[in-house]
Amino acid sequence: MKPTDFSAHLTRYLTHHLAAQRNLSPNTIRAYRDVFTLLLRFCRDQRGIALERLCLAHIDSSLVEAFLDYLAKERHVSIGTQNQRLAVLHSFFRYVQSEVPEIMLQCQRILAIPLQRQPHANVGYLVKEDLARILAQPDLRSPEGRRDAVLLSVLYDTGARVQELIDLDVGDVRLSSPAQVRLTGKGRKSRAVPLMNATVQILRDYLGENDLDRPECSDQPLFQNRRGTRFSRWGIRYVLNKHVQAVRRDHPGFIRSVSPHSIRHTKGMHLLQSGVSLEIIRDFLGHVDVQTTQIYARSNLEMKRRALEKIEDGVPPPKIPSWKQNKTLLDWLHSL
Repeated sequence: MKPTDFSAHLTRYLTHHLAAQRNLSPNTIRAYRDVFTLLLRFCRDQRGIALERLCLAHIDSSLVEAFLDYLAKERHVSIGTQNQRLAVLHSFFRYVQSEVPEIMLQCQRILAIPLQRQPHANVGYLVKEDLARILAQPDLRSPEGRRDAVLLSVLYDTGARVQELIDLDVGDVRLSSPAQVRLTGKGRKSRAVPLMNATVQILRDYLGENDLDRPECSDQPLFQNRRGTRFSRWGIRYVLNKHVQAVRRDHPGFIRSVSPHSIRHTKGMHLLQSGVSLEIIRDFLGHVDVQTTQIYARSNLEMKRRALEKIEDGVPPPKIPSWKQNKTLLDWLHSL
């Protein structure tokens, strides 16, 4: 059977356009691929279209809207996730319209489907006391515990994304002054992040203990699992959750959800509360736009607002005269 136009363009989009022309990372390309996997299953299972017959003509704006509705009602995904799926489809059809101009109208109708508005969520972060309890959980008497202690310290100290932590090689660490770690983030962009003195010392001990302080080890993963291979995202989550659960057993009141990304948010909030500017925090965390970093400022203002509400609780409101008591609005304003 002859390949369909959809299969040909999708293959070129994923294997050539995203990788060669846009230089996206393998992880980002996999995330794009997963969106199309969901779309293909929707077309097959919900619309009864055989995948070997699926053409570009099948995927119009009504099908995309039905797909988004399916994600919301059947898979119960959040608005943010729906927007991410739609953004991927927008990217694909923006590419297709330049490759197949005769279906430009169909593509632009899909591109006209708007992203959903969603309220700004407060940043989930840990206060310093809770963070200290988590970092103190690993058992330093065992090699695995010492590895976990270093891993969690580096995760917080650098504010790294979980994939950035996974991708760290020994050669990315510099312990001589100025001590720093080289992280490779989204779009394969690298940034240097400074390390605190305490983290430098435990990293030096960790490298020495595991014979990773030799020049020939520079390409080896900085953190390895029990099999001696690079951690997965699930593996990092498992390490963190293990020590979070230990804190919960000793402090039942600690119920906040904790993920590797909330450790990153914690670093961002602690930097802001220490007086570091948003521009520096942006560069530290590897944000493309300072608008992304604004979430920490908004959450910090919300925290201050709640504190003020507690202070004002129980204080009687000031007596403001009614406008009916004055002959004119101007008189009322002067009486305030």
